[in-house]
Amino acid sequence: MRKPWFNLLSTVLISAVFLSGCSGGESGSRAESENENEGTIKIGTNYEMTGGQSTFGNSSVKGIRLAVEEINAAGGVLGKQLELVEADNASKPEESTRAAQKLITSDKVVALLGPSTSTNTLGAVPIAMEKQIPMITSSATNSKITVDERTGKVNDWIFRTCFIDPFQGQVMASFAKDELNAATAVIYTDTTSDYSKGLQASFKETFTAAGGEIVAEESYAQKDSDFKAVLTRIKDKNPDVIYLPGYYEEVGKIVKQAREIGITVPFLGGDGWDSPELVKIAGEDPLNNTYISNHYSSEDTAPEVKSFVDAYKKANGDEAPDGFAALGYDTVKLLADALTRAGSTEPEKVRDALASTTDLQLATGTVTLNEFHDPVKSAAVLEYVDGKQTFVTKVNP
Repeated sequence: MRKPWFNLLSTVLISAVFLSGCSGGESGSRAESENENEGTIKIGTNYEMTGGQSTFGNSSVKGIRLAVEEINAAGGVLGKQLELVEADNASKPEESTRAAQKLITSDKVVALLGPSTSTNTLGAVPIAMEKQIPMITSSATNSKITVDERTGKVNDWIFRTCFIDPFQGQVMASFAKDELNAATAVIYTDTTSDYSKGLQASFKETFTAAGGEIVAEESYAQKDSDFKAVLTRIKDKNPDVIYLPGYYEEVGKIVKQAREIGITVPFLGGDGWDSPELVKIAGEDPLNNTYISNHYSSEDTAPEVKSFVDAYKKANGDEAPDGFAALGYDTVKLLADALTRAGSTEPEKVRDALASTTDLQLATGTVTLNEFHDPVKSAAVLEYVDGKQTFVTKVNP
């Protein structure tokens, strides 16, 4: 015969299990985001605010903050204000992973923005995929960010606002052949960077397919500082152009040292050059006769570009916005458009709305996301003249 205390204990345990089951079902449901019942819509930023790529991250976040201010001043999204929760990944992929984890699990953001570089973005992709939270990188261009290279399948929760490495490489290879009449090239690659290796592969394929010859391929690593031995070998090859797909810190030193040993041919690069620090490191004169592919030009006279540039300058002490600032700005606009069309902050609905983005006019161009979650958009070719980027041409996909 059971004792009264046993019956009481059984009742308590059964009640606890029942309540626990109800509670677990409610918290595990993705039918409605926690932010639906709050006064703001939380958006997480995971950017390089310190470290080797900090100018990219800081420019991106300045653009993001401007877009949020404009949207909130106009009434917000879904009747609520946007709230930024900012994290610094210190320009390290492992810190990017930690930042993504915290923003999703602790801060309860409805979407992740960033990082700005490919390697750091790849550090955050697995977290967004596992937690099933939409993530939009504003400027990471490596192809495998949105497509799993092991399976060939699209990463359902990952999107981007920028064009991808193959397009950048194609643009500059075609520019070298068609506009600079280059028959030979040397490629000088950062082997520690997914971004640099992606551009290298695309440039090589396009340039050689057009009849060009790659006379040498050299490499360096981030934080290297003395490049003259390699540059001497490159000089001996006497190429028509040198393709240098890297980030501004090493690029600035390489270009400066190249000019010091008498290399005068054009250097070509990508959006990783786009930092005011580049001019400080390389110097104005050494950067003459260099060209880069970029996402937009602040000299573009299109109304949407002029409106963004004027607003950014007003908010940032007359500082002209670089490509990273423009892409950060556009990334918020892209997310806000998806939230509005989804009519909800529920992750699945936001994801589906992002995937169906078509003909959205942004500062960096009109964006339609393809089946790989990559935007189909134009690129700008810019030339450095006395330390300033000048618009050369626009290349359509």
